[in-house]
Amino acid sequence: MPKSSSQFPKEQSASGEFERQEDAFRAWISRDGSTPFAPEAGRYHLYISFACPWAHRTLIVRDAKRLTEAIGVTVVDPVRDERGWAFRDGPDHSRDPINDFAFLRDAYLATDPQFDGRPTVPVLWDCRTGVIVNNSEDDICRMFNDVFNEFGDPEVDLFPAEIEKDHRALNDFLYERINNGVYEAGFATNQAVYEKAARALFDALDQMDARLERTRYLFGDRPVEADWRFFCTLIRFDAVYHGHFKCNVRRIEDYPNLSGYLRDLYQLPGVAETVKFDHIKRHYYMTHDQINPTRIVPIGPELDLNRPHGRG
Repeated sequence: MPKSSSQFPKEQSASGEFERQEDAFRAWISRDGSTPFAPEAGRYHLYISFACPWAHRTLIVRDAKRLTEAIGVTVVDPVRDERGWAFRDGPDHSRDPINDFAFLRDAYLATDPQFDGRPTVPVLWDCRTGVIVNNSEDDICRMFNDVFNEFGDPEVDLFPAEIEKDHRALNDFLYERINNGVYEAGFATNQAVYEKAARALFDALDQMDARLERTRYLFGDRPVEADWRFFCTLIRFDAVYHGHFKCNVRRIEDYPNLSGYLRDLYQLPGVAETVKFDHIKRHYYMTHDQINPTRIVPIGPELDLNRPHGRG
């Protein structure tokens, strides 16, 4: 039997596992002059996709920290081809207003002409020096939380110091078992690899459902960064990962605590506006042609995310 072709050949092991590439740019914005990048209103611009869970989290953190006036955002087209993410005119996405780039790859090559990886979102761009500062969502969220307080809301702290160790450990668990776990199942090109990844994913979801029986959010009565990390996978799960990535043991809707928790976060002020199911579904079903060669986008599922969540 011939080996199945993979969506990203450079990120696939010989035995069929998906091995995500490392982030290429990890510079830091600092207040103390230790890096070339100082926090300034209007200097930095965020490139995102509404479809991407990693980029989605940076958008939520930017909004939560009230940085919408200090840091601009441009949304790429949800349909990505062999040229990568594109800037196009449209109702929910636009041409690049900063550099008039046609593709996000142009930003990568402007920063490193030798770059030959897969251009990913999010990207935090420095308009002054004309380079990418950082393309790691973890770093970007942390910088938004810590170094832009004079331009946003310093009262909002998504990385509380008193839970730092436990928060970091839970974030590692969420990334390895759930955030990236859905991709390890969905991009697997071997049956045994897929089954191992899917079982690990649902074991982790079971653990998180049990945890949320005892507490409204992951660390008490207010969301922290880990909640938004988890949310960005949960909100895509029933619409995309359950069918497209074959993560179909259970839906999030089937979990008594995860389903209410998801609706609770979705209904917080401003969050629903960051969720674009049209972008999400068109990206996954039209872009991953090795998984969905017909590129047909399903019309469902119907999701009532505004019904009472019961977690007050």
